[in-house]
This record gives sequence, structure tokens and C-alpha cells, in this order.
Amino acid sequence: MYDVIVVGARAAGSPTAMLFARAGYRVLLLDRIRHPRDTLSTLYIHQPGVAHLKRWGVLDAVAATGCPPLDHARHQVKDVVLEGCSWPADGVTAAYAPRRYLLDRILTDEAVASGAEFREQSTVDELVFEEGRVAGVRYRSGRQQFEERARLVVGADGMRSKVAELAGARTELEDPMLTCAYYSFWSGIDTGFEVYESTRRWAGFVPTNDGLTLVGTYFPMADYDRVRADARTAYLENISAISPVLADRMAGATQEDRLFGTGDQRNFFRRAAGPGWALVGDAGHHKDSLTGKGITDAFRQATALVESVGDGLRDGPGLDKSLRRYGERRDELVMDGYRDTLAAAELRPGRRLPLMRAIVDDAQMTARFFSTISGVLPSNELMTPELRERVGA
Repeated sequence: MYDVIVVGARAAGSPTAMLFARAGYRVLLLDRIRHPRDTLSTLYIHQPGVAHLKRWGVLDAVAATGCPPLDHARHQVKDVVLEGCSWPADGVTAAYAPRRYLLDRILTDEAVASGAEFREQSTVDELVFEEGRVAGVRYRSGRQQFEERARLVVGADGMRSKVAELAGARTELEDPMLTCAYYSFWSGIDTGFEVYESTRRWAGFVPTNDGLTLVGTYFPMADYDRVRADARTAYLENISAISPVLADRMAGATQEDRLFGTGDQRNFFRRAAGPGWALVGDAGHHKDSLTGKGITDAFRQATALVESVGDGLRDGPGLDKSLRRYGERRDELVMDGYRDTLAAAELRPGRRLPLMRAIVDDAQMTARFFSTISGVLPSNELMTPELRERVGA
């Protein structure tokens, strides 16, 4: 009998297992794949997410992989360029973008070191129910079938979560998909973290491990059929159309991996928890990857769940109340970022041009702008009275 079973051992599940284990609970962590393995990801961890890594004691391990600290950002919309950095989050000034096969392994290893039991290549097929509550899982590994019981089952198994499906987690909010995305890894690009926007186009440069740069592009979802018919051509043309300078920089670079892409970037909130179950990360809430908030939000949700449960697993009647509290807290943590992401994913950056022009020569206000992007500052606090006057808002 376990206290907690966590299904999914990536950026949401491994921290959840780690934190529950550190709280003294008996934890089983399951994942259907064999680690390490890469996954579709923008890689980017904003400063608040990096602050979680620091608090958990794993930031040094992430930095030791060789991914560079990203403490300077360039954001260009049409002809307006902002350069600077977010305010610190708990003393952390840099973002990071480690390859996922490295980050996920570090987090899983730390969960095991904290006391969680980890089983790879273990696919959950059913939830066990007792008196209307989730009480465990049935899963297979190889040709064998297993059943394990727990007071709480956590689904951290991604946007297409099996746990969410089996638990009957209803979708409470859903918005249309807005973009499709393609990216690859390139060598020979001298860059920091850079974002470029124009109408119906977006591109980003994200330095990662081994001297490589993730170069990503986004298109309106309405263009998906056209784009995927010749994705490489569309990818390169999108970058060139945003800025011929970007195309020139890439002309001397080397593509080191295949082109990755997706047209399945759903925007939703599922119910966060119910009797004996909870969802963290993309399993419970997913949004367009354009703003790169997924990993940071997964860390925040893992922390919120464990803090909300507290001693609740030792106090049976209090668990349901704790899980309701988690659901409320999750929505508080990520709703602003969700709305900001939907606005950005419309790919109509002209709306922000008056604001950006007003602060382009103001380092303090530029830092304030980048702080809303990182999540250090709520976006509704960006507009000071002075800035409103400048913009004419």
C-alpha cells in the first residue's frame, strides 16, 4: 500500500513524487517509457521555475549539463527591439533551457534519491475504485499485469492523460487551438534568448546544451494543412519573412536534428482533483507552447499539490478538502498566464507596439515588461500610472 502513486515521470510527475517523498510519504512513480527519452518541448524554464530547481537542490545539476544561463533577452516586434531581463525570482536572475532527456532524468533521479520508488515501462490501463473513490491503479509492464493501491493517485501523464480519462475529469474551460509549431536544433548560431514577432508569424532562438540552439517558428492554426505539406520550406520561409537578418544568420548554421512539429496545441483546464485523485501539469491544464510556460507551471502545480495536501493523507477525512484547495490554488497560479498566452498566440503583436515604443529607451520599464513574461510580475501590474500616460491608455 502506497500513500501516493504518480503516473508520469517528467516535469510534473517527478517533482510531485519527489516532494511527497520528502514529506515522508511512501510514493510509487510510474512511467510508460524507458528513460531517458526526449519529448516535444520548447525547453524554456522561466526564472520562477528555475527558482524551484534551486529550492529543490537540483539547479547545480541542471547547470552542470552545460546549458547556458539565459540572463539577457531580446524581443523584437516589427521594428521595435527591447533588450533586458526579468526581475529575479527568489534571487534567481537567469532562465535555463536544458534538453528534456537531461532535465527529466535529473528530476526522476532526485525523486528516487528522496525516497520514491520508480518503475519504468509501466503503462496504466485502469484505475481501482472503492466506494466511489480512486484507490489505486492497474498497470502492465512487459507481459505482466500489476495492481497497486494508494490513498492518492496523481495523473502527470500529459495532455492526453489516461488518468484524467479514467477518473472522469471533466473539461471546465476550453478555447480553440491557435497555432501550430515547428522547431529544430542548430549549431553555429551565436545567440542569446531571442523572440521575433510580426503579424501571423513568430520565431524564437533558445540556446540549449552542446552549443545548440532551438530555433522555433509558429504559424496560425488555420495554416496548418499548408505548412505540414512542406514543413521545412514553410519553417525557413517563416523565419525569412519575419527578418531577413535571421535568415542570414541561419544560412551559415547547420541543422543538427530533424524538424519537429505539432498541430495539437490544446488550450484547456480540466477539473484538477476529485475523490482520491489529482492532476498536475499538462494532464490538468494545457496551453499553447508559444510563451514557454509549461515546465514552470508544472513545477508550480507540483508544489501547490503537495503543500495543499500537507498532512491530509494521514487525515483521511481532510484529504478531499485539501484536494479542493489544490484545485483553487492551481487555477489562481496559472489563469493569468493562460490568458496572456492566448493573447500572444493570436499572432497579432501590433497591439503591443505602442507599449513597446513607450519603453524602448527605459531600462527599468523594459525589465518590468520582461518580468510579466517570466511570471515574476502579474501582467495586470505592468501598466503603472506613468506608463499609461506615455502610452495614452
